[in-house]
Amino acid sequence: MKVYWKILLFFIPFLFAFDQNQGNGSLCNLANYSFGYGEQINYKIFYNVIGLYVDAGNASFTVESSKINNKPVYHVVGLGTSNPSYDWIFKVRDRYESYIDTGMLKPYRFVRHVEEGGYRKDELVNFNYEEHKAITQKGSYPINSCIQDVLSSIYYARNIDFSNIKVGEKVPLAMFLDEEIHNVYIRYMGKEVIKTRFGRYNAIKFKPLLIKGTVFQGGELMTVWVSDDANHVPLRIESPISVGSVKVDMMSCKNLRYPLQSQLPKKD
Repeated sequence: MKVYWKILLFFIPFLFAFDQNQGNGSLCNLANYSFGYGEQINYKIFYNVIGLYVDAGNASFTVESSKINNKPVYHVVGLGTSNPSYDWIFKVRDRYESYIDTGMLKPYRFVRHVEEGGYRKDELVNFNYEEHKAITQKGSYPINSCIQDVLSSIYYARNIDFSNIKVGEKVPLAMFLDEEIHNVYIRYMGKEVIKTRFGRYNAIKFKPLLIKGTVFQGGELMTVWVSDDANHVPLRIESPISVGSVKVDMMSCKNLRYPLQSQLPKKD
C-alpha cells in the first residue's frame, strides 16, 4: 500500500510545471481567469500491478476565500486519503494548503500536514517577497519573485495561455518544497480526446520530468491530461512506478468558473 500511495505525494508537484519566465516575457504576474471561489474537484487513485486497477485512495482540491495580513487570498486545500479498506495496511491522511495572492497568483503561505502509516510531518512556509526569502521552521532560504509551492503551481499554471506553447517544447518551473528549490519541466505533447471514468474530453497532454527516486524511475514516463477549455481542469494522470502503475482520474467537480465545454457527448 505504501508504494502506490506515494503517487499522491507526486501528483501535486508534477501536475502542472510551467515556468514563470516562459517565452520572451515574464509571467510572474498572471491574472486568474480559470478558477473561482467554491470550486471543488475530486479524484480517485487507482493502482495496477497484475493488469487490474484497484481503488487505492481519494484526493480532493477546493478553493476558499481568506486573508493573509489583511490581503485577500485564495485558500486552496488539497486532501489525500487512502481507501478505508486499506487503512489497516497503510493509513494515509494528508492535507496540503496554499494561500495565494488574488492579483498575481503568488503563494504567501504553504502548509503541509502528512500522516502516512507511522510517519508524521508538519511543514509551514511563509514567503517574503520583499526580502526574497522562504521562511520555515528550520530557517530562511533564498527564493526569486516567481517561486511557487507545490499546490499553488497547479492553480497558477491553469492560467497559462497554452496556445503559445509548441508541441515538444519543454517549459521549466521552480518550486519550493522541503527547504529546497526543485527545478523541473514539462514537455507539451499536444491535444487529443481522452476517455475517463467521468466522461470523454478534448484534452491537453503533457509529460513532466520526474526526479528519480524510490517510486519513480525518473525521466518523462508520467503523462498528464487537462481539459481543453477555459477551466484547464486536471483530468487524468498515468505513470509507471517501481512496482506496477498508477492512474489518477477526476471523478466529480462543482462550481467551476466556466461550463466544462471540453466534455464530449457519450457515444451510443
